[in-house]
Amino acid sequence: MMRQRPCLVGAAMTLLAFLAVGSTPAAATPCTNLQSLALEHATITSATDNTTGVFVVPGSNPPQTITGLPAFCRVTATLTPMSDSSIKIEVWLPATTWNGRFLGTGGGGFQGVISYSALASGIQGGFASTNSDLGTGVSGCSPLYCGSNGNMGNPLAIQFGDQAAPSTGLFGHPERIKDFGYRAIHLMTVHGKKIVDAFYRRNAGKAYFAGCSTGGQNALMEAQRFPDDYDGILAGAAAFNRTHLHMAGLSVWQNTHASPGRLIQPGQMSLINKAVLAQCAGRDGGVGTDPFLTDPRDCRFDPKVLQCTGGNVPPACLTADQVTTMRNYYRGTIDPVTGELVNPGSPRGNETDNVLALGLAFQEKLPEPAFDGLFYWVFGPSFGYPASATNFANFDFHRDIRTVDNQLAAVLNATSTDLGRFREQGGKLIMYHGWADPLIPAQSSINYFNALVERHGHGFGSQEASLQQNDDGRGVQQVGFTFGGNSALRRTQNYARLFMMPGMYHCSGGPGPNVFDALTPLVTWVETGVAPETILATKFVNDTPPAVQMTRPLCVFPKIAKYKGSGSTAVAANFSCVDDHDHDFNQTPAPQYGP
Repeated sequence: MMRQRPCLVGAAMTLLAFLAVGSTPAAATPCTNLQSLALEHATITSATDNTTGVFVVPGSNPPQTITGLPAFCRVTATLTPMSDSSIKIEVWLPATTWNGRFLGTGGGGFQGVISYSALASGIQGGFASTNSDLGTGVSGCSPLYCGSNGNMGNPLAIQFGDQAAPSTGLFGHPERIKDFGYRAIHLMTVHGKKIVDAFYRRNAGKAYFAGCSTGGQNALMEAQRFPDDYDGILAGAAAFNRTHLHMAGLSVWQNTHASPGRLIQPGQMSLINKAVLAQCAGRDGGVGTDPFLTDPRDCRFDPKVLQCTGGNVPPACLTADQVTTMRNYYRGTIDPVTGELVNPGSPRGNETDNVLALGLAFQEKLPEPAFDGLFYWVFGPSFGYPASATNFANFDFHRDIRTVDNQLAAVLNATSTDLGRFREQGGKLIMYHGWADPLIPAQSSINYFNALVERHGHGFGSQEASLQQNDDGRGVQQVGFTFGGNSALRRTQNYARLFMMPGMYHCSGGPGPNVFDALTPLVTWVETGVAPETILATKFVNDTPPAVQMTRPLCVFPKIAKYKGSGSTAVAANFSCVDDHDHDFNQTPAPQYGP
């Protein structure tokens, strides 16, 4: 869910006045009456009115306070579809400012907690909003950790919530894995709508879902498995190809930890980023003065140009080992036996020393890979022990992939391109992804969208497959598309659109314009039939409103924002969305690992 407050169309509903019976201070209200609402395989654990405008996040230390809230009814519930399930959900219901719409929201990583910022943003926009911990909280999971060998005293791991003792996450709990993969969000939606119906005494007119990262995976899973749940779906930086995405995290960690000399030193990611921009900014359809790339697929930067020569030494340059680290970083996750691509590499331009971006600088400082909890679900506690046959340090990207996929892929990977039912019932899908995302390669969202288009017509546009040569001499499959006025693209864009965001990190942040509202265009598209061609994005000074550093239009893919040639490059009005005439090659996984 985006951090900014959405501005939504439509008038608010006024609730009928409730006449309290009796005169005691604890008199029932339409909200507290929900405690007796009967739901199948579910228990409402609380229903309370909040009229203070303030909400203190439960369990936060120091206390985290959300302000500026309308009066609302807060409902908490536990869903138990299976005997081993314990799915926590919350539903927030605006008391007098409801816009008549329902909003499901997602979170990040392994979740395990309620995303209160998403709930707050939803009711501030007038929605009746719901969120879930995805059923992983009962296993002690947090967004970054759901199985690990313990933090091993590592300060960064401790800071990001890794437990001191080893844990196995969802190992031995196949039903909880299903809850995480798809069931929790669906049942959150089903029961959330019933709570909304009971509170307002009428159904929501339309239902929307918005999420980024794991929330993006939830979004695509809803469109694929439960197409009747939502009228409009917003999927950001979707972790839809989950098993292979987590393998990419293992690969990045192993890459930097292959030897002490392979680690990238503090400050060197910024050094590399400056070199990337010096070579490629303005040559990719963007503006030469931009501190980000408009289309990194056009950048052929080779980190070898920074290799130390003469008397130069790191961190002012890269050693040969560090060059290898960065080449592997861009190359992606490769089966070492077949040479097949398992997951796309990181695009040029996302290099950052900021550990909060959850990229290479974050991974290499941890005692074991971030997000490797997924593999504890398959291999159990032995995955954390270096002496075991399969562990985080020796995971075999040829032998072990099938073991993981056989157990988890069908439950966790939202890779189906069959959105026929969603499309036929009028559903609309907006996807977005930051080009500078260091965690989930932006190419993944392009690959999924391209696969949707391909489903509408074989050989859409001009499709070419080639074996692109890596710096190490190995080949990796790349597929190039020229869309032009292709009918398959137009048919796809009738219900699904992708917006690529130059310079944005994972779901937010980054050097480019990174604050935007994609929910309002989605509502407009669903309810009026007017599809978005552009979305306005803003970059605030120091990423803190209200001072604006620049604005830029986000263009419907495959178009890009092109400077008109006059006026400030910090003003969106001086750009237009044009066809990208470059014959872009997309780093595409082998069919069994894609799209």
